[in-house]
Amino acid sequence: MGHAEATDIHDLTAARQFSAPVMTGQAAYTASFLDGAYDLLVHTLTNHLTWSCPTKRLVDLYDRNVSADHLDVGVGTGLLLTRCRFPSPSPRVALMDLNENALRAAAARIATLADVTLYRANVLDPIPLDARFDSIGLVYLLHCLPGRLEEKGAAIGHLGALLKPRGVLFGATILSDRYAAEHLRTRTMAGWLRKKGVFANADDTLAGLETALRAHFTEYHVETVGSVALFTARKP
Repeated sequence: MGHAEATDIHDLTAARQFSAPVMTGQAAYTASFLDGAYDLLVHTLTNHLTWSCPTKRLVDLYDRNVSADHLDVGVGTGLLLTRCRFPSPSPRVALMDLNENALRAAAARIATLADVTLYRANVLDPIPLDARFDSIGLVYLLHCLPGRLEEKGAAIGHLGALLKPRGVLFGATILSDRYAAEHLRTRTMAGWLRKKGVFANADDTLAGLETALRAHFTEYHVETVGSVALFTARKP
């Protein structure tokens, strides 16, 4: 299997400058945070207690859709890739993120499980990549991107262009209009994350997500679990 090192990162950004909101959204993902607190905060605590969408539901989403030729976008620490069931014992996995710390952390996590390729890219821009994939995972990235869902849905279109004809895009995002009204902790956590610039989902709604998916795909399906929308999309 391939071992992806930092020097193996393919930079697709053309060294361009990004807006302050784009940079702020990914700045929190330092090497120390990813190595220490990320999995505890995201997968053990907030998924279960705040967003009411246990991490198992995200793993199930991968199990239903991940392929042996997969692109994962917004990679976190790679934990979901280590828990899902690939349909092949030797999958090819490409990792794509703007944050190099996340790319390194996820690559190290799955290096013994897959042949790994790393891409640094901003999904709000067209992605200059010739490779095409059978599946693309977009989990917990949209709610970090700046703008309304109808606007940042451009990322969905840019990734759709990287799918093979029968490929599937699947993902999850936290929606502001799905917060349970009685859950003060949910609203408080979301507000704190937006204040820190980590989240940018104050206007993210289920209707907005469906509009974004409909704009770029012929077929799509959305279900909600707590504050989280789980989606699949086919036929760009």
